[in-house]
Amino acid sequence: MKQNTRRFFPSLCVAHKCNLSCVYCYQKHKSDKKMSLDTGKNVIDWIFNNVTTETDIEISFIGGEPLLEFELIKDIYNYTITKYVKNNYIFYATTNGAIITDEMKKWFTENKERFTLGLSLDGDKETHNFNRSNSFDDIDIMFFKKNWPEQGIKMTLSEYSLANFAHDIKYLHSLDYGDIRGVNLSEGDFDWDNEKYIEILIPQLKELVDFYLKNPGLKVNQMFDKRLDFCEMQNDWNQKWCGMGEGTVLFDVDGKKYPCAFFTPMTFSCVELEKILETDFKNNNIFLDENCKNNCYIYPICPSCYGSNYIVNKNFNIRNKSKCKIQKLTSLFIADLQAKKISSNNGMIKDENILYHTIEAIKKIRELYLDEFKKYL
Repeated sequence: MKQNTRRFFPSLCVAHKCNLSCVYCYQKHKSDKKMSLDTGKNVIDWIFNNVTTETDIEISFIGGEPLLEFELIKDIYNYTITKYVKNNYIFYATTNGAIITDEMKKWFTENKERFTLGLSLDGDKETHNFNRSNSFDDIDIMFFKKNWPEQGIKMTLSEYSLANFAHDIKYLHSLDYGDIRGVNLSEGDFDWDNEKYIEILIPQLKELVDFYLKNPGLKVNQMFDKRLDFCEMQNDWNQKWCGMGEGTVLFDVDGKKYPCAFFTPMTFSCVELEKILETDFKNNNIFLDENCKNNCYIYPICPSCYGSNYIVNKNFNIRNKSKCKIQKLTSLFIADLQAKKISSNNGMIKDENILYHTIEAIKKIRELYLDEFKKYL
């Protein structure tokens, strides 16, 4: 039976290999394995045979580094647009940008209306080089900006990045290249709530609040872009954070289907993956952390990666609690920024219901968490 979902996000892992060795990479079992064209065609056929023609599809290529298999990506692309002309779909890949040749630039420019390349960039040259194998000078940022000016940048924070966070965010804004869509704390078994990281991050968050107040025309980065009014609707918040296993699936290099791009043989053992595949991904209760939902006010705006949960706790619903303190701290600065915007009519919320619940959330976040961080502030 075909899926009648409005949107579908299948990913094809075309290569386990990567040209970089990023400091925070959680893929510990990389290899030289790569997808064959026959497997790629079979995956494409499965995708279009299992969705309706009304479904909007975003076909992503991932790795490792997907552009290591550029010729394969081209062949799969050509196969798809030739065979499936009546469906609604686009292609997408996120790249580290360090191996793009003139031939690749020409092809992607010619196909940019149907194929989007997203760029991972962690900040200025110093930060990016520390995190991502000294690759900054190999990236043609203007190529991405020129072809996909609205796409924006994916940024990942490492332990090293924290002390430069505000500076790096300002640098990415200075590029005038779309939104800063991804600001992610690196995943895995890492204690983000360590007191030294809290102390480092506080002045960075304060600097960013001041920066956004002085630059009201800028869209805030993803870390600050939260709907605080959702916190007032906590009792109704029972959905998954993502479409893992339903709207989102991954096909590995051998064509085997997994629930999302996090769950691959590069990250988990075969035994773990077989157990994971037994999951009923339509059952939201499997992914609901009742303890967090019932006891944490910011649960609706606190992102949860089920892959990270599984790495740490061998369970989807028991959240990786190593980020609890840092999420509370961030919510305080989000509340501070939104309160100052509201009080100055700068970016005023027009919907009265949303405005009321946002103000209530600002007050409660301060009441709940301010005392916890007073010694740092």
